[in-house]
Amino acid sequence: MQFGIFTVGDVTPDPTTGREPSEAERIKATVAIARKAEEVGLDVFATGEHHNPPFTPSSPTTLLGFIAAQTQRMILSTSTTLITTNDPVKIAEDFSVLQHLADGRVDLMLGRGNTGPVYPWFGQDIRTALELTVEHYGLLRRLWREPVVDWSGEFRSPLQGFTLAPQPLDGVAPFVWHGSIRTPEVAELAAFYGDGFFANHIFWPASHTEQMVRLYRQRFEAHGHGSADQAIVGLGGQVFMRPNSQDAVAEFRPYFDNAPVYGHGPSLEEFTAQTPLTVGSPQQVIERTLGFRDYVGDYQRQLFLIDHAGLPLKTVLEQLDLLGEQVVPVLRKEFAVGRPDRVPDAPTHEQLVAARRESSATGAADVSPSAAGRQGEQA
Repeated sequence: MQFGIFTVGDVTPDPTTGREPSEAERIKATVAIARKAEEVGLDVFATGEHHNPPFTPSSPTTLLGFIAAQTQRMILSTSTTLITTNDPVKIAEDFSVLQHLADGRVDLMLGRGNTGPVYPWFGQDIRTALELTVEHYGLLRRLWREPVVDWSGEFRSPLQGFTLAPQPLDGVAPFVWHGSIRTPEVAELAAFYGDGFFANHIFWPASHTEQMVRLYRQRFEAHGHGSADQAIVGLGGQVFMRPNSQDAVAEFRPYFDNAPVYGHGPSLEEFTAQTPLTVGSPQQVIERTLGFRDYVGDYQRQLFLIDHAGLPLKTVLEQLDLLGEQVVPVLRKEFAVGRPDRVPDAPTHEQLVAARRESSATGAADVSPSAAGRQGEQA
């Protein structure tokens, strides 16, 4: 399994001091957090995409390119890249460049976002969100896979004789996750193409996540990409830890109560009971996270949100120490127990390249994620 963190990049006043960081401070703090994530042994750093205050990550590939220059091993991803309001040509170009800069340590999560006004800001209509998702992604796949693209659709101007520059590194497109909180059509899209499905898993109860992942797995198998348990699944999650659980609850409460994502709603106790948010000791985080497998099966990627709601940088770095030293090593060991050999790893660039070479040798048309994941098991 891959373990990592994702950020929404909010600029929120610290409710305990009233101090609000500048946008520059928040962006540079995000870079420091990414560097620390690699230092403590995490596998993935992902940034969201937002185009409105109080958020800063309006240009994810710019941020990830800067982080790529300061890291060596960690996969750099998004959480989310807006497939609806971004031009697929620009997505293809930006991530191809990032692939080359990061030596392939790149994948991305596509989604529709959760900010309605972003659609007219970029010349789109929110009422066509699902149609935009399907059309834009179909074009994006072709741009990464075909040397010359002739294309026409409903929502952008046609392409005639278009060649992507630069081409994807080693001729292999970045692996794609499709992220969703509540939309079955997104799970179906991921399953149709044999891509990964990332269940946001931070706002809804476990029963909802279970239904979404089950649908994706069933449709993945129905579309012929492998058995249901070979589908590529990722989960989000939220944690705040201190060695003593009571200290964690007391310290995190004011941040939770004022968070831009979920503040001013249910109490901390209600929210932790009804969603996967875990506030407590490292052991409590371990036990809660291991429980996710009970309702989604063996999965490939777990990302935690730890830097939101005005938490100071020092506190976030302390959270990363706890994750890297006390939580993730145990999760790696325990999630491996009883994991069937047929369950693939999360695809990496190296595995996708190896799978492409194998498919070329055998004349296969495309590379399934489960086949790419199995390359890692054979390596």
